[in-house]
Amino acid sequence: MNYEQAWEFLDRLQFFTIKLGLDSMNTFLGRLGNPHQHLPCIHIGGTNGKGSVGATLLSLLSTAGYSTGFYTSPHLSSVRERFRINDNYIPKEDFSRLITTIANVLDGEQITYFECTTTLAMLWFAEQNIDCALLEVGMGGRLDATNVVTPLLSIITNVSMDHEQYLGTTLAQVSAEKAGIIKPGIPVVSGVAHDVTEQVITRKCQAEHSKLLLYGRDFSGSASRQDPARFDYTGIHGSRYTDLPLAMKGHYQISNTSLALAATELLKDQGWKIADQAITQGLSRTRWPGRLESFYLTDNTTLTDALEKGLHFLLDGAHNPAGVAALAAALQQEFSYSRLILIWGAMADKDIHTTLAEIAPLADVMIFTTPRSERSATGQQLQASLPESKLLQIHTTDSVQEAIDKARKTASTNDLICIAGSLYLVGEARHILLGELVDNG
Repeated sequence: MNYEQAWEFLDRLQFFTIKLGLDSMNTFLGRLGNPHQHLPCIHIGGTNGKGSVGATLLSLLSTAGYSTGFYTSPHLSSVRERFRINDNYIPKEDFSRLITTIANVLDGEQITYFECTTTLAMLWFAEQNIDCALLEVGMGGRLDATNVVTPLLSIITNVSMDHEQYLGTTLAQVSAEKAGIIKPGIPVVSGVAHDVTEQVITRKCQAEHSKLLLYGRDFSGSASRQDPARFDYTGIHGSRYTDLPLAMKGHYQISNTSLALAATELLKDQGWKIADQAITQGLSRTRWPGRLESFYLTDNTTLTDALEKGLHFLLDGAHNPAGVAALAAALQQEFSYSRLILIWGAMADKDIHTTLAEIAPLADVMIFTTPRSERSATGQQLQASLPESKLLQIHTTDSVQEAIDKARKTASTNDLICIAGSLYLVGEARHILLGELVDNG
């Protein structure tokens, strides 16, 4: 297959429904020579923050000189974003070749989209002989396709309600699914809250004889009093780092970054060489597009200086109640603007009422739109779920491009245009505003 044919083959797999379970994944990987069995990896689960922790670890380990793979989902605009080694996304040639290999071995059998991309990641990382793979859980943990690995360590960022139709209707049930990535004797780093989620994770670690390191108990981070873009970190062995760079916006990135730092400490305990200079440089270079990503645009030119008075855009993939609450807090605490112009799109299977009730009171103008996805709620559906407000200006558009055009015409240079509610929306909007994230190689 060429690249376009390989992408079409993968896209057709989206018609197969989500299937949780490891039997078919193990069997299929066996037919491909079990590329995952000797792959040094870190398994990253949880509800929110998985990508941020992975992006931070990628920057830390690659800066320290290690060849580091990162498998993440979903992508913003190109499927190649899911597969990365250090600063390089998977080349089209490798993508096409490995999809062809997978298709030939399948020989007409069916696997899901996520099983296919996970298999591709395992094959590519194994053949590139990387030092470490960072594998992000797709959904849940216990039955997720990534859970075929035995990692160097596991990370569970936090647990909140999401994907209830698959993971359970109580926090304890969802926590048990997330805890399914915990393996016998493998250490676990976690940022779960001090509630039932911590109880579930703790019991699972005890049952598996796995050492548990908790944020706030065994290591911690705190904001710098002098600079909101810096923080202090106290490590698992009592070491203290002050005035560390915090490249990503959002107060919650302190805990995400601390999880990554605790993971590097565990790696150092296992013999990895990660110097303090690599820590500082790696943190300053960390980027995670589409997550509280702030920039200024005038016409089609990106500005780096707010004083040039382009329109201020903020992209955030907040799509569940916890993520939207974090976005709302950031809007109130970390950004200044005259009016908030909110472009909002969401998947129909999400908790639309709760998220809109959280975010809508902050907006002065709300523009509902429909991202290109079969699961998207229509603008009319979103508007029907909006809490009543006499002050809010409401518009509904049929496309993301129309929504952006409307926001541009409405906004002044003192306003903030925030695009959020779905990673599908953020990906489409980012492509319109900034172009492709992945090069054409």
